[in-house]
Amino acid sequence: MTRIFNFSAGPSMLPVPVLERAAAEMLDYEGSGMSVMEMSHRSKVYDKIIKDTEAKLREVMGIPENYKVLFLQGGATLQFAMVPMNLLVKSGKADYVVSGSFSGKAYKEAQKYGKISLAGTSKADNFNHIPKQEELTLDPEADYVHICHNNTIYGTTFKYIPETGNVPLVSDMSSCILSEPVDVSKFGLIYAGAQKNMGPAGLTVVIIREDLVGEPQPLTPVMMNYQEMVANDSMYNTPPTYAIYILGLVLDWVKDMGGLEGLKANNEKKANLLYDYLDSSKIFKTTVLKEDRSMMNVTFRTETPELDDAFVKEATAKGFSNLKGHRAVGGMRASIYNAMPVEGVQALVDFMKEFEAKHSEV
Repeated sequence: MTRIFNFSAGPSMLPVPVLERAAAEMLDYEGSGMSVMEMSHRSKVYDKIIKDTEAKLREVMGIPENYKVLFLQGGATLQFAMVPMNLLVKSGKADYVVSGSFSGKAYKEAQKYGKISLAGTSKADNFNHIPKQEELTLDPEADYVHICHNNTIYGTTFKYIPETGNVPLVSDMSSCILSEPVDVSKFGLIYAGAQKNMGPAGLTVVIIREDLVGEPQPLTPVMMNYQEMVANDSMYNTPPTYAIYILGLVLDWVKDMGGLEGLKANNEKKANLLYDYLDSSKIFKTTVLKEDRSMMNVTFRTETPELDDAFVKEATAKGFSNLKGHRAVGGMRASIYNAMPVEGVQALVDFMKEFEAKHSEV
């Protein structure tokens, strides 16, 4: 069996111990005589799986008791509508910080449901940095402030938590959740698609403060109503059962890795390894400002689009997949989420050095 180093932005690689455990339990989960894929979500066996997974997530992230955890579907993109439908119920106003593609999409979607203001953006600089606190224009009467914590496409991340006063802060953490410790109490709501650091595609995790769970806007579909989802423990209909089970296995792996502190140290090691090389390279460069560089998604390019294409082609042949950058940015992108081992990043850097030696001017 040969496994490549998969640098995909998502769905991304999963930890090998998680895949091995899932394989071992595929046909018969703990003597039940069936796969988790096959069992009823109303069964006692599955009820224990989903409750244990929530308990482990609460433990790993330090989620306070006054927060609800929901296991939903529709990806982070559905939350672009679900958040305003449920939270734009007082002043009908919200502030959005647009620091990349997905926060831009969330900003556009929210405009259907209320008065949405642009609190800050780095669009003029092609999203190469994160707007600073002093650059934000925030309305104290807003129902919430929305950010995308880590920008998968552009390779930037918030190194600070915006101060929003009494206004709840909502964060899309799809591409950085579980990568390092986070003070959940600083946020009113956190949401994340699972397919980067938490598990397979199909599961969306929402962590919401209890006081924000209430009557949504009229005409909100029942499947997009946080209150209904909370009342039914994420089981108004059949939840993404297998993806929730895999999240539970991932959380066991996280604990084995030393929790979020252990993963942060490992992720910093990987990111520093790649960024240090990029800073010293003569043909590779990253255009993201140093102080806002993402630990999860490293964007870079060579001197020409033709050389970028040659690099991606040669890298793929060597077993480094999905390094082509997003079409909005070009160049390359190495997504080095939790499951990417240090050895994978070191192997990539070694290959980049070989490529540079071959293509540098003599």
